[in-house]
Amino acid sequence: MSSIEEKCKNKGVRLTDQRKVIAKIMSESKDHPDVDELHKRVSYVDKKISIATVYRTVKLFEEAGILEKHDFKGGKARYEQSPDEHHDHLIDINSGEIIEFVDKDIEKLQNEVAKKLGYKLVDHKLELYGSKIKK
Repeated sequence: MSSIEEKCKNKGVRLTDQRKVIAKIMSESKDHPDVDELHKRVSYVDKKISIATVYRTVKLFEEAGILEKHDFKGGKARYEQSPDEHHDHLIDINSGEIIEFVDKDIEKLQNEVAKKLGYKLVDHKLELYGSKIKK
């Protein structure tokens, strides 16, 4: 059983056969696919799953907190399984590659900035955009 399937069961989200396929493909994704890319991958397993079904399922999973939506620059919403631990993203503006990372110094600095401004940080999202340095 995929980890998304497990999260669905834990949250009481009913899984049809088509939703199970979408959950499995999304669980196996090492990147952050958009709906079109996810539909293409799902179609290899079951050609009868429409893009509308993928859209509805992704929305359902997002509303249940199972998937996380990202609006990285480039126009299309991308998705990843809601992480168990916080991480940030570095997006390569040339290739579109998305790198997940955790940096304790950045985390500490964000808390210090919030505190200096009179706030307790409760959440944040960091997206860095860059291009690979040619060696």
